[in-house]
This record gives sequence, C-alpha cells and structure tokens, in this order.
Amino acid sequence: MRSFDLSPLFRSTVGFDRLSRLMDAATQIDDGALSYPPYNIERTGDETYRITMAVAGFGESDLTITTKDNQLVIAGKLAKEDDNQSYLYRGIAGRAFERRFTLADHIRVSGASLVNGLLHVDLVREVPEAMKPRQIKINAGASKPQAIENQAA
Repeated sequence: MRSFDLSPLFRSTVGFDRLSRLMDAATQIDDGALSYPPYNIERTGDETYRITMAVAGFGESDLTITTKDNQLVIAGKLAKEDDNQSYLYRGIAGRAFERRFTLADHIRVSGASLVNGLLHVDLVREVPEAMKPRQIKINAGASKPQAIENQAA
C-alpha cells in the first residue's frame, strides 16, 4: 500500500491536522475489523442520516455509544457467558467489537434504538445560524449626502 507524505501541505496551513489524522485512518484498513458487525449508513433526509448495525445477541446493557471530537464510537461487549454450554455449531458471533465513525462538522447524534437485533443510530446535521448563508439587502436608491454646514468654505 502506498504511503502519502502530506507534510509539505502543512508547512503553510494552520488547523488542518484533523485532515491528516483522517487520511491516516483511511489508509489503515483491516478487513477483519471492517466486516464485524455489519452495518449500513443511509441518508434519511436532507440533513438526517442513520447508521444501522446488526448486533444479534446484544442487549441494550451490552452496547455503548459515545461521541467525542467528531468521533462516534459504538462498542459492544457481552456479559459473562455460561461456560457449561456446549455448542455443536456456533454461527452467531458474540465477540466484543468497537466501531468508530468520523463525523463531519455539525453532525450530532439525535437518538438510538435497538429493534429486532438492529441498532439504529440517528444523526442530524445542525448548522449554526451564523454559518448559514444569508441574503444581503441591496438599497436601490442612492442616499443624498447630508450637509453638515450651510456655509461655504
């Protein structure tokens, strides 16, 4: 795999270190970690998204969802298993996992639900009013200059 050196770009820029971390994370791909648990990312509206993760066998108390610094971390760890169970075939994975998603600016988690073995995490983009585009009114008439004194110089 190729490695990209972005240091020349950072010589004349300030505040783009997050881009560097994002590029590093994208190039470090582990196929085993990316396949469990399976998930979907869908757009449900203009400013809303949903991550759906198949977490069969996990209950609400076995899952944690945390956000920090534009990172969404979904982790699952089953409670202690019964050691005296004997499986002939075990096809339902119950191993611990941690899945990380990098969120764009102004994306926040609006809710989560666990239905029929599917964990749904709802996301919404909330752009602050100060950053939304605004229209500037153009005055049609030119204003007359005001005379300060009526005397000529």
